[in-house]
Amino acid sequence: MEIIIGTMPPLGQPKSKVTAKENGVVEAQLLHIRPPRRGIAGPSGAERRQKKTKDPVNGRVLTLMVADGNELPNDLDKANYRITLRFQRK
Repeated sequence: MEIIIGTMPPLGQPKSKVTAKENGVVEAQLLHIRPPRRGIAGPSGAERRQKKTKDPVNGRVLTLMVADGNELPNDLDKANYRITLRFQRK
């Protein structure tokens, strides 16, 4: 039995598409929204972070999924990027 989640890449020549490296736009899907954390204590009372910081009071934590990870910059985890969000209704 074989279970495949998602789609197989198409055969043949890849389509020429504009990537994020050229125009800086990456499409993502919003998966979840949650309120900010209130404290830094874990379930056993131990701190889960080194810094004693709190999330902003009016902040929201968004979980986003980028369908094609190849559109993201290769040095995303090493470089400082400013990310802006633009919301459009479907």
